[in-house]
Amino acid sequence: MRNALFLLLTALCLTQCYKHGGKDGDTPPEAFHIDVMLKTTPVKSQGNSNFCWIYAMLATIESEHLMQGDSVNLSAVYVCRHALAEQARMRYAKKDGHKMTMRGMSTMTLKLLQRYGAMPYNSFRQPDKVDYKSLLSAMQQTADSHKAHLSGIEKLDKDITQQLETHLGFAPEWVFMLSCQYTPIEFAHSICQVGEYVGITSFTHHPFGSKVVLEVPDNLYQDDFLNVPLDSMMAYIDSAITTGHPVCWEGDATEPKFSFRKGVGRWDGKSTEATQRRRQMDFDSQKTTDDHCMAIVGMAHDKQGRKYYICKNSWGKKGPYRGFMFLSEDYVRMKTIAIVIPTAALPTADQMKNPHTELDESFPLLP
Repeated sequence: MRNALFLLLTALCLTQCYKHGGKDGDTPPEAFHIDVMLKTTPVKSQGNSNFCWIYAMLATIESEHLMQGDSVNLSAVYVCRHALAEQARMRYAKKDGHKMTMRGMSTMTLKLLQRYGAMPYNSFRQPDKVDYKSLLSAMQQTADSHKAHLSGIEKLDKDITQQLETHLGFAPEWVFMLSCQYTPIEFAHSICQVGEYVGITSFTHHPFGSKVVLEVPDNLYQDDFLNVPLDSMMAYIDSAITTGHPVCWEGDATEPKFSFRKGVGRWDGKSTEATQRRRQMDFDSQKTTDDHCMAIVGMAHDKQGRKYYICKNSWGKKGPYRGFMFLSEDYVRMKTIAIVIPTAALPTADQMKNPHTELDESFPLLP
């Protein structure tokens, strides 16, 4: 009864909250029937940064914990802070320099959490109107200056920390929760351990069933992803959502029918063309690019019965669905670069071998 009430309230929110969306509220929402909706924290805004890959991965971790009955709301700006500092160190250390960037992949967020820790949202919030582009430029100049004068990494760390504190505020040294005190790294390990999430992709220029390094500019850490057939990747998404696990989605947000103003993303093609071969052609020709990350937190269908995935965005509570978007099944099939899902959502080998399992044969055996 409580689950039914939750789905009803969520559906009403997603179809009526456009009235509070300011200018975006001028676009009336389309009618969708909510089939599955996972619990989420409030929608956040990444501001003028390119840190969607951090916001989306943290949103995935948050929903995973909420669905388990644990209350977690994380500070994205804390991870962004360390991502910028690491970029400055890389520029200082590399012989030929390093172009500092705010771009990345969601798997990088997992590594940053392990290295530098995490912070609750209420402990370290992003200040209003942070000029991330100016901050990035200033940090790059600082790294170049220290490199030219051979002043040392310790002096660099001191100066970039001062820059980060000026723009983003002072980061707490401790996490206080439930009458306990943790270091940021201890807190991060309590919410996300090594191996708790796995990256999955689907491209034919690599063998299926193997872990491959995706050749996209944002893969700065050369992270690897399990390469599976397209139908298998889609089956993993469906299985995760229907069993209460969110999915972190990375893909192309530059398609003509991807509209945050309308809150909907559709692929500009026929469903019969949404194949593995066409998907590979678009990737090879760079028509499909790695542009954006969101957390898939639900499933729905329209009046014609077509499937959509409900995504939690990080562009603020705007649009007809107050920051959420509906991506069509074909859009996700064709424009996904990679997904990151909890390993707890993966079917086991025994489940796949069991003739009575609800999983279909599209699931490959994991290496």
